[in-house]
Amino acid sequence: VVLVGRERPTSRPLTVQPFQQHRLPCRFDSGKLFYIEFNIRLLLWLLRQPFDAVCAVDLDTLLPGFLASRFRRKPLVYDAHEYFTETPEVVRRPLIRRAWSLLAYACLPKLRYAYTVGPRLARLLAARYRLPFAVIRNMPFRQKPVEDTPKADPPVLLYQGALNEGRGLETCLEAMQQLEGVQLWLAGEGDRSEALRQMARDLGVSHKVKFLGFLRPEELRALTPQAFLGLNLLENKGLSYYYSLANKAFDYIQAGLPAIHMNFPEYRSLHKAYPAFELLPELSSDALAGLIRQLQQQPGRYQEMKQQCRAAAKVWNWEMEEERLLRFWHAVFKPTVHRHR
Repeated sequence: VVLVGRERPTSRPLTVQPFQQHRLPCRFDSGKLFYIEFNIRLLLWLLRQPFDAVCAVDLDTLLPGFLASRFRRKPLVYDAHEYFTETPEVVRRPLIRRAWSLLAYACLPKLRYAYTVGPRLARLLAARYRLPFAVIRNMPFRQKPVEDTPKADPPVLLYQGALNEGRGLETCLEAMQQLEGVQLWLAGEGDRSEALRQMARDLGVSHKVKFLGFLRPEELRALTPQAFLGLNLLENKGLSYYYSLANKAFDYIQAGLPAIHMNFPEYRSLHKAYPAFELLPELSSDALAGLIRQLQQQPGRYQEMKQQCRAAAKVWNWEMEEERLLRFWHAVFKPTVHRHR
């Protein structure tokens, strides 16, 4: 397996992995020129490489993978981490959305193999692009429970992930105005990084908010159990977020960390199986602050959520989920066996 990405000015050195890794340098870092340059560089790189199959992650890598796989007569698998044309950054830009939609309609119905992160999104994408989508959930490896991990003092509300539009981060900062005796830790960077830092200063909550920047996975795994609550808040700005199933939801579970998620379909389904988190009915600072205070004042309820985390961690982990991925790729390379079954 060769994992291909791009090298940015802020990229940290690669760590040793049980697979090969390659980064493509780009002159442009964002915007239309970046996407054009990256697609050209990726296509040229693919045409020089021997391969058995290409797995294109989201629409911004689909075209090079499609062209290279057709040229080499090799399978192409589409891995939809999200509903790309329904993300907030794309939905509010009609021309950009139309361009990505045209690419999707031109390529995806011609494919045979695709998967995505959740069942509802799989049904939605399958209906739109006339392509069956398997479900491979993005889950972490099983972690041993660490009961003696000391909790941070004061208690920490932890968000991990990109600091991008539509992630409910502005609401988190506003809620901090109503909350005393807690801290908010934001682990990650993104398009909204500087705006969020300025907003924290403007709201007068900078002393209660820590911007941790990019963290390596092992750093994040060590930090997560120290928190009091995990946060996974999204604005309903498009179908991609509404039907999302974020990997951080399972990261919190493995860390034994109760969390707050939006009351969206996939999280409702998970909650029915294991109520290891609370569902936020609306994205507002009042609702969020109120729910956090409830959990602070109800230790019994909080401890029950921790117990549910332990139970869910035995099921929602990569050791269980990887079997689906292996079966999927077996069908890609052995299509006659798959049809016989």
